Amino acid sequence: MNFQFYPAANDQLLNWTSIREGELKLGQTIQTTVTNETKFILLGIEESIGPQSNLGLAGAENGFLSFIKRFVNIQSNQFLSGHEICFIGTIRQKSDFTSIENGRIAIEELDALVSQTIIEHSNDSIIPIIIGGGHNNAYPIIKASHSTKASKIDVINLDPHADCRALEGRHSGNPFSYALKYDFIEKYTVLGLHMGYNSTFILDFLKNENCNFTFYDNYLTNRTQLLKDLQTEISEMRHSIGFELDLDAIAYMPSSAFSPSGWTIDEARAYIQTCAKTKNIAYLHLPEGAPISIQEEKIVGKALSYLVYDFVRIKLSH
Repeated sequence: MNFQFYPAANDQLLNWTSIREGELKLGQTIQTTVTNETKFILLGIEESIGPQSNLGLAGAENGFLSFIKRFVNIQSNQFLSGHEICFIGTIRQKSDFTSIENGRIAIEELDALVSQTIIEHSNDSIIPIIIGGGHNNAYPIIKASHSTKASKIDVINLDPHADCRALEGRHSGNPFSYALKYDFIEKYTVLGLHMGYNSTFILDFLKNENCNFTFYDNYLTNRTQLLKDLQTEISEMRHSIGFELDLDAIAYMPSSAFSPSGWTIDEARAYIQTCAKTKNIAYLHLPEGAPISIQEEKIVGKALSYLVYDFVRIKLSH
């Protein structure tokens, strides 16, 4: 096996948690077994073969650990107790691959494991939150949601890239083209594309598949239009919605396709908070954080912690 699922344990959470007398932190309240109280499952994916097989950078295998070590140290209080969250474990890449071709073949194994793990730990009333790894994992997450919901789903993605490359073997550049091919998605919307970083093939594909899309370049003089466009898309969707935020979309974020041009972390938080107000949510996916130094781990970990905290807190209040 090139990938393996490692179930979570309470002592693991506590090892990451800086316990202080008189305080209660999420690491002390998050569950590791699904119960009747569970409203969210948290799954980590530690791999970068998806981005590397798309000619991207390594580092996405480090995103989840940088997140969880900081998320568990958020206070458990009246805003979020943590009891509603179940950390089920992590999926880790165990092997290195000598060629892009071998990597793309191996990703099919990863696809199967991701889908199976989500299906086994969730149901129609539990929202999966998947952190780390490449955007290639959107495909098995969508497939699992299609199974759990017993219907097609809709997807909204905030991303500089549409990730609808050719069906040339699995990688981080084509999860949505595969999901559309196998009819798991009814409607795919991608917001904030960068004009210079999407090929004619991809733009034509989006038009041919009747996908809605906007360009980041057009938001530069009107930043608040993003949330208006997001709300419009949500209102027009008729199925459960899977929400995606590729960390590449955030300016200066250590990610698989780093860019100095993009949304601020606070604008990304506003996007997530708006998504969380949706009634029927299929999942939340936050991929492509790729820290390779201690400082980058701090940035990625804290950013992901804010995004997940916002999503869970707002969803529980709606």
